[in-house]
Amino acid sequence: MDREERAKQFMAFSPLRGYYDLIAQKQKIVVEKKALTTDSAEELSFKFNQIKVGEIVEVVYFCIDEYVKCSGMVSKIDLPNRTLTIVKTKISLDSIVEIFGEGIKEIDE
Repeated sequence: MDREERAKQFMAFSPLRGYYDLIAQKQKIVVEKKALTTDSAEELSFKFNQIKVGEIVEVVYFCIDEYVKCSGMVSKIDLPNRTLTIVKTKISLDSIVEIFGEGIKEIDE
């Protein structure tokens, strides 16, 4: 038996290909989108007005039954379409629930 044939015997084998991905998908906890209070919406608007293209920010937003945290450089702010693009991730302004960043101040400050 040559080396290649012998090596094939010891290769990883998964008889349940895709099974572990399916299990991980089933373990996902589905949550409903929470409505913003007027105070939190005002705070979010105040923070959003401080964002400029090229800044590094971290945003928490609602996307398909879960909350996602995305961080990176703001590459585009599109007010007519109500979207914020962080690197290549386009986020609807209506789904954003929290914004963090180096130069972003709270309303109380």
